[in-house]
Amino acid sequence: MQIETTKELAEKIYDRSRKNLEIVRKRLGRSLTLAEKILFGHLADPQNQEFSPGKGILKTNPDRIAMQDATAQMAILQFAQAQIPQVAVPTTVHCDHLIRAYVGAKKDMETATTENKEVYDFLSSASQKFGIGFWRPGSGIIHQVVLENYAFPGGMMIGTDSHTPNAGGLGMIAAGVGGADAVDVMAGFPWEVKHPTLIGVHLTGELSGWASPKDIILYVCGALTVQGGTNRIVEYFGPGTKSISCTGKATITNMGAELGATTSIFPYDERMSAYLKATKRADLAELADKNQDLLKSDEDVEKNPQKYYEKVIELDLSKLEPYVVGPHTPDLARPISKLAQEVKDKNYPDAISTALIGSCTNSSYEDLGRVADVASQAKSAHIKTAVKLMVSPGSDQIYATVKRDGQAQALEDIGATVLANACGPCIGQWKRDDLKPGQKNSILTSFNRNFPKRNDGSADTLCFIGSPEIVVAVALAGRLSFNPLTDSLDTADGKKLKLSPPKKADDLPKNGFVSPTEGYLAPAKNGESVKIVVDPSSDRLQLLEPFSAWDGKDFVEIPILLKAKGKCTTDHISPAGPWLKYRGHLDKISDNMFLGAINSYTGDAGKGLNILTGEKGLEFPKIARAYKAKGLRWVAIGDENYGEGSSREHAAMSPRFLGAGAVITRSFARIHETNLKKQGILPLTFVNPTDYELVKETDKISILGLKNLAPGKEIEGVLHHADGKTGKILLKHSLTSDQIDWFKAGSALNLLKKTRGA
Repeated sequence: MQIETTKELAEKIYDRSRKNLEIVRKRLGRSLTLAEKILFGHLADPQNQEFSPGKGILKTNPDRIAMQDATAQMAILQFAQAQIPQVAVPTTVHCDHLIRAYVGAKKDMETATTENKEVYDFLSSASQKFGIGFWRPGSGIIHQVVLENYAFPGGMMIGTDSHTPNAGGLGMIAAGVGGADAVDVMAGFPWEVKHPTLIGVHLTGELSGWASPKDIILYVCGALTVQGGTNRIVEYFGPGTKSISCTGKATITNMGAELGATTSIFPYDERMSAYLKATKRADLAELADKNQDLLKSDEDVEKNPQKYYEKVIELDLSKLEPYVVGPHTPDLARPISKLAQEVKDKNYPDAISTALIGSCTNSSYEDLGRVADVASQAKSAHIKTAVKLMVSPGSDQIYATVKRDGQAQALEDIGATVLANACGPCIGQWKRDDLKPGQKNSILTSFNRNFPKRNDGSADTLCFIGSPEIVVAVALAGRLSFNPLTDSLDTADGKKLKLSPPKKADDLPKNGFVSPTEGYLAPAKNGESVKIVVDPSSDRLQLLEPFSAWDGKDFVEIPILLKAKGKCTTDHISPAGPWLKYRGHLDKISDNMFLGAINSYTGDAGKGLNILTGEKGLEFPKIARAYKAKGLRWVAIGDENYGEGSSREHAAMSPRFLGAGAVITRSFARIHETNLKKQGILPLTFVNPTDYELVKETDKISILGLKNLAPGKEIEGVLHHADGKTGKILLKHSLTSDQIDWFKAGSALNLLKKTRGA
């Protein structure tokens, strides 16, 4: 397998970090946390970098880029538009999002290979041309494959997927970004990120019984909420960290994305060293051992954490109970002991329709070992699952190893269906035919995200999240209210089975991992001769045309397309599921724009009023296209944490393509706000958040003074009501001088091309 070695890369990174940190320490004159060491060690210009946590912008040089097939399409199309021959940093593409779960791994893979051939061929040839490593469909989920092959302590990576922080489990600063951010770094430019503040999670004690690493992050989600990590890094520290396996740490940092955090990270320890050795990277473990001072916080940080962290959360792992979160949001958390009463009080469907484990979050060897123990207990009592149980292995390596060692068989023995090594139901790629339209039902997963419609496209599916072992136990009972810590299962002979807590499982296989080699395709040595062909008549792929530059005029009395009520995630703005297949075709996928957004005036999803014609109940994309046909820009209004969730830049590109000039909200999620800036849309927030309430359905809006747009300067907005009256509102933004230039140029990509003379 031709995977470029990271030892030489790591040596250079550690040397550069030491030089950078020497400069930074002289400037700051204080101890540094782990996150700061890695961030500052990757600064493009440590001598002149402004340090302003929560406000300023850091310019950094990431070490590598990872992209999954759904987001890689648009990122590569943008890179191709920039006319750059080769990527400037190591980059990989992983085919994991387009494989639809239905009957099982073999058949589903055959279907995906046929259905997605055009896209796979495009990504493969583009990877060959531009010097990108390509992981074929079936080789595994991006984050698991990255952990097994590329992640290393002290490194810095960006990825076009919001769960890229998974690599924080191996001591890496890894952040999710939009494709335009990735294109910048692929082109050799720095990655710009708002200087994050820091949250510390101090872990003491050790997990026992039914408690697992998953429960740590479920607890933290409840404590911080989905907005609590925005523009922050969550740094875990304390003696409890050493008791958690590397893959357990990765589960925690992966789901830190649900906090809105820039990333999450653990300090380097023996568990990480062991994982590196088990994944055939002993040379990296040896190198990390020699550079441990770079891979953990300074001594004073642990002694006086309040001096270095904006907030410190104390968590004694020995007292932690299993948690279950949901439905519809990952921060609605409670210990499992309180779930049964809540099911009754809130009238949640108690009978679960399906249980699902695995995905990029919980598909490690250790995870599957613990659930296999639960399954073996059930088999001994002749009990099978009461509902469908579906398992998504994280990688070909994991699946091959658990097949050899028996965990896969233990799950199949109680009725589980093993799916392809892909995201599947976790991201809406689930062909489900067991429900009637409108049928309210509950599912329990070990995934990371549970927004309405996310898993199966149905708003009537209530998704709850727990650890894999809790999911399997509940699947045996078939009831959401079942608590394996206290309740018993009925056996066929009329007896009762009280499940024992799963035995402590090996996090690393005693006989080593089985390492399949056929999944990886190295880039061509000379990509100039490789041709990328996009059929002009294709509905899957479409070459991009540059967005037009700003015309120098204010936005005067332009329509308000929608005012979204409540949670408006990227799943609401650009739904996935059946739309995933159009991720490489901007025009086609724009027909899904805002189909999940809730109209604050009517409560309807995806539909609104065309204020030019007076027609009601039209889908938002059709209204936007009507405005665009008349040469009009338009504005979208959002609530708090607008754009929460996935890194998908389609949620910014589709509005831009259909004519959005600005998005005005009470607050933004980090990645989405950046994506809007990159595509030339003004992301504005109300200076007075209650002004959101002033916007009426028939209003038009003016955004004035754009010629004087400047960092930190407020903008005047005017609401034009249908009765002829007006109301002034003040708007603010976080645009830097460089980002204002993106707006003026029409997009960051336009400016990049101009800078390079393309």
